[in-house]
Order: sequence, then C-alpha cells, then structure tokens
Amino acid sequence: WSIQRVISILTSEYKYQTCIFSTKPHMCVFLSTAPVTLNPITAHPQLVLSEDLTSVTFSDERQKLPDNPERFDYNTAVLGSEGFNSGTHCWDVDVGENTFWRLGVMTESAERKGALYRKSGIWCMGYYASKYRAGSTPNPETLLNVNRKLQKIRVTLDWDGGKLSFSDAVNNTHLHTLTHTFTERVFPYFNTVLTWTVPLETLGVKGLAQKNI
Repeated sequence: WSIQRVISILTSEYKYQTCIFSTKPHMCVFLSTAPVTLNPITAHPQLVLSEDLTSVTFSDERQKLPDNPERFDYNTAVLGSEGFNSGTHCWDVDVGENTFWRLGVMTESAERKGALYRKSGIWCMGYYASKYRAGSTPNPETLLNVNRKLQKIRVTLDWDGGKLSFSDAVNNTHLHTLTHTFTERVFPYFNTVLTWTVPLETLGVKGLAQKNI
C-alpha cells in the first residue's frame, strides 16, 4: 500500500476522525470523538465539575464532600474516570485563558492526600507564573521554550513505550515528551487554581483505537 492510497481511503471512509500514523506498517491509529470523563469522587472540594463531567472550574468556596481515600484534599486536582495499563491513548484539553494548570497522568497507587508534588507518581506539563514547565514528581520541573500562548493541549500516553507527550493541539506542534517505564495503571490528571471562572475542558479525544489496513 502506498501512503497516498492509505490517505485516500482514510479521507473517504473516516473524514470525521483525526488520524495519527504509527511507526508500524499498515496500521493507523484513530482518535475517538468522546471527551475524557472526570471522576467526581477524586475531585478536590474546591473544584466544580460540569454536569457532563468534561470540564472543571476552581471555586473559592469549599464544597461539603465526603473525605474518601480517592479524593484530593490539598492540591486542587481531579482524575479521569478511566485508567490505562497498556496501549496508546490521548486526549485534548482546552486550557483557554487559564493562568494556572497542570495536565498529565497519575499512578493508581499514588497518595491523594497532602502535597502531591513532593511525592512520586505524577508526570505532567503545566503553566503558571507565565511559564510552561514539564516534569515528574518529586523532581524539579523543566522550563519549556514556548513563546506563544497555548489554547489547547493534546496529551498522548504511550504506556507500553514509556512515553508521555504533550503537543499544541491547534497546530499539532510537539512541545515535550517525558519518559518512564510504567508498571501500573495511570489516570489522566488535571490540576487548576484560579480566582476567576475559566474551566479546563476535555475535548473530542478520549483514547486511541487501532485499525489494520
């Protein structure tokens, strides 16, 4: 199969999907159209989730919620409902004009209580103090050379390959890749702190399905 033939088939049969080519021959990876669903039992009491569980907003008021083991109680974070322990998955997040956020993954066994960034188990990219950064806890973050305001971030997890990549979803420009040998299930991770209402919203991409061609 020529690459032109593959593109022709994809254009006619899957015109409403975004396609990313893998390094394996004759295989295409498709992005589904469903957003990530946030898990309300993990949400910090100052995070308000939308009714459809696809966006989160910081609130000055602390909600009266059960202090269950899954819930964050110090850092204002929330996890996605679905975890991954194999395969390749990606999701888009509309960060908009949000001035403080972190996006990435967190291991299932990582401690949810107390200061998260002093403990291991999180791989993320973030924006605060007008700088973009990326890293894994509890190590110091690396400053990223990004000279434009990002509006939409694509997070791509290659669990088997041990890679977590971040890209500008608007123009498909790679931003940074973290590497790690994952040994357990990880969940999409979202952290925001704002004094005004601009939600982090998961958009149009939930996971990846493979189709041989």
